[in-house]
Amino acid sequence: MPGEPLAVHPLSFLRQTRGWGKAQFARLMQAHGRSLGIPLATNRTTVWKWEQGQEPDADAQRVLADLLRVPYEQARTEGWPRWLPVWEVTGLTAPWTEAGTVEALSELVGSGRMDRRGFLTITGAALTGLAASWVDAPSAFASALGGDQVTDTMVSTIEQRISTLRTLDDQLGGATLLEQARGDLALVTGLLSTGRYTESIRIRLYALAARVSHLTGWMAYDAGLRSAGQRYYVGALRSARTAGDDAFGAFILAEMGVHVSEAGRTAERVALISTAIDNAPRTLSPYTQSFLYLHKAEALSRDGDHRNAGTALNRALSHWERHTTEENPDWLNWFGEAQLKSTEGKVLLRSGQVERATGSLETSVKSAAPRDKAVRSSRLAEARLAGGDLDGALDAANYGADLLESSVSSVRAVDRLKEFSARLEPRKSVPAVREFRERLQALPVSA
Repeated sequence: MPGEPLAVHPLSFLRQTRGWGKAQFARLMQAHGRSLGIPLATNRTTVWKWEQGQEPDADAQRVLADLLRVPYEQARTEGWPRWLPVWEVTGLTAPWTEAGTVEALSELVGSGRMDRRGFLTITGAALTGLAASWVDAPSAFASALGGDQVTDTMVSTIEQRISTLRTLDDQLGGATLLEQARGDLALVTGLLSTGRYTESIRIRLYALAARVSHLTGWMAYDAGLRSAGQRYYVGALRSARTAGDDAFGAFILAEMGVHVSEAGRTAERVALISTAIDNAPRTLSPYTQSFLYLHKAEALSRDGDHRNAGTALNRALSHWERHTTEENPDWLNWFGEAQLKSTEGKVLLRSGQVERATGSLETSVKSAAPRDKAVRSSRLAEARLAGGDLDGALDAANYGADLLESSVSSVRAVDRLKEFSARLEPRKSVPAVREFRERLQALPVSA
């Protein structure tokens, strides 16, 4: 699979979900191979090697495909490890109806705690198909399920709770609050499944399901659970469509692109954000358009198209200059100058404009919320290092470490600092570099 190394191999996840230890799995492979007339010498070490990146030979894959009831031709076509049956997501296959949305949300509530950390489950054609389905999804909905009455006060209380949770996320990071968000999603999904409500309450509930599913996905992503984060985003996309909120749907597609581009699938992110912009409501405010074009600039920049990235960035800045505070949608109230300057800095840095990039990133870190300060400090450190300022780079990186030690919990921030630390390898003998790297090693893995 392209992109960064897998922290957890899909085969590991498959074994864990079926309760197979390495030795047990090796014995199963040998026994099934004998039944097919294919002798295998699979042992615990063999399985370990497969999960470290070694591809099984054709005989082993044939036996495994038969064991898992996957047609061998499908396995050959899709290639290892893409053919392993760990990519099934209800949200990708359920019909785009109200019942389909409830089914997808219920599946999330039941299995969303599974940790598929380290590999993306929704990429390629599945991701493109999801975006196309969102565009074409019908807007007619089935009647509400029977049950207790859901009141306006109940919905308002949950809305306020989600708003508070979003604010706390900015301060503390997603890893600390993920379980609370999952609980809120379970509550909203239960109301949708069994409650009785008016049409206006129904729309608010689905809009609320979209918000909390996105927030849960964002927290999962911040905690390093990439695939789980994607699955929650699928639930958010479906819920937004059911609520008739295509502006929020466009926002979700833009956010999903972040996941795939960080796994090296940059062209897929360009395609996602293009779908979002091309199919978003024509009535989008300049504020929301600024956000979407900022994502397009970042997507194109990561894909190496620096000229068009600059064009998209200028368009985002132009929209931002025309926005008014009153038009801000509630789900985008966190978006502001700090986010603009952060993306501007990244785009400029990739295009080689180091001095301008450093200025933009300094502004971003200075005005960001605590968790974002921790995440973005590493990018500022990278820019300063590119400009030859080692002391300034270490100051920025240590600032991020300060936040992670004292108040912020974010696996993303730790990972970014580790990426910066790798750039310091040629200067590892410098005392200040050695001190920072030792400090980084001491940070908790789940920070």
